[in-house]
Amino acid sequence: MQVDIQTRDITLSDELRTHVERRLQFALSHFQDQALLITVCLSGVSGDRGEDHHCYLQIRAKGYPDVAIEDIETDLYIAINRAVERAGRMLERQWQRAHNHLNGPLQ
Repeated sequence: MQVDIQTRDITLSDELRTHVERRLQFALSHFQDQALLITVCLSGVSGDRGEDHHCYLQIRAKGYPDVAIEDIETDLYIAINRAVERAGRMLERQWQRAHNHLNGPLQ
């Protein structure tokens, strides 16, 4: 798993980097054997509620469509958690579909 974390208007502290990497490791642990290329973009956004935080996540895996998820929250850590969880579920569904397609319907 290769992770590229990019920020705009946010300081990438060691704590924040560790949080992102741990969340990705946990949510994508089923895909450790896949060569995943993950891009995480974190930024501050002015919104109706004041300052919000945006987390955009893109996952590329050979043989699968790209997964792109984004989340906006007032708390950056919540935005990261939700985006990573959703991306993990989406990648799992894609893997299941591909696996079922290759093996045919269950009998």
